[in-house]
Amino acid sequence: MNPVPHFAGTYIEARDKFFAAAKANGMPITRHINPVARGAAGEELSIDVAVLGEPSAKAMLLLLSATHGVEGFCGSGCQVALLHDAEFLAAARVSQVQVVFLHALNPYGFSHLRRTNEDNVDLNRNFRDFATPPASNAAYANVHPFIVPDAWPPARENEAKIAAYVALHGERVLQQAITGGQCEFPDGLFYGGVRPAWSNGILRAVMREFGARRERVGWIDFHTGLGPRGHGEKIFSGRDIPGDLARTRSWWGNDVTSFHDGTSASAMLTGVNYNVVYEECPGVTYAGMALEYGTLPMVEMIQALRADQCLTNHPAATAPLRSAIKKRVRDAFYCDDDDWKATVYAQARDAAQAALTHLAVRPH
Repeated sequence: MNPVPHFAGTYIEARDKFFAAAKANGMPITRHINPVARGAAGEELSIDVAVLGEPSAKAMLLLLSATHGVEGFCGSGCQVALLHDAEFLAAARVSQVQVVFLHALNPYGFSHLRRTNEDNVDLNRNFRDFATPPASNAAYANVHPFIVPDAWPPARENEAKIAAYVALHGERVLQQAITGGQCEFPDGLFYGGVRPAWSNGILRAVMREFGARRERVGWIDFHTGLGPRGHGEKIFSGRDIPGDLARTRSWWGNDVTSFHDGTSASAMLTGVNYNVVYEECPGVTYAGMALEYGTLPMVEMIQALRADQCLTNHPAATAPLRSAIKKRVRDAFYCDDDDWKATVYAQARDAAQAALTHLAVRPH
């Protein structure tokens, strides 16, 4: 099967393709409409959930796209291609696994070409306990004044400060400082927010409805932006529990990495969305990963996010500058090339097939 036609150029097109594919398979679809935000073209924004398989299934596989908005071009394309893949669909039906396709967890970012939601919240830093104040991120506080510039392109002195920081501390320390997550600077990068986001509540409700009563739960969350072009790093998506990591590696291979043990290209993160499994589906046997596809070098990805945050903080930018920044963000998280799409889908398909194999009910 050629997966290329199943990728989309806009959020609206992606949603339409997802709806059409799910309906063609006779799958029930539930829409969750964003109550406060609209899309870049004024369209309604929604998180859409389509379900394949019987409600009585003992196992569930969640396939999740657009946790980080603009990264949804990749995740949606993989989801829609799977819904057109006769071999995968047949395997899913035989497996007796209920497969839940959650399309566009962050529809605002998907439509507006942002990684964050309507409140500038990074959803993968938002799944935390807000009953107690989050820990201060001193490392981010130190870099915030020069990481988010007052104008774009940034002044030479601004870039010099970043170069000096890297020279003193190294690129990995800067990556951790920027990307780890922070809740003190709402106008900054990788902001976790001060309350659960709307999308947070929807994902929790979906997991309670479809995951809580299962014996086994699998999780694949599609991401882009880190690593070599087209390579899908299999990053363990779970708490620092050795048994869960071992199970995830037994499903998807010993090349599954983890930021808990420093093997991943990802920095150590806080408030990650996998927390919903432990909190909403206690007692299930769980394996999960983020499938993180490479696009551009990290320095270019960070520059795109800096430019986009500057634009958000200073919205009175000229139309040409706005257009250039949005294109830069899209290119940082999506390679609109046929070879890239084919490569990422092949890996997504292998991952989904492997999950079905391990979740399947086997005869005694």
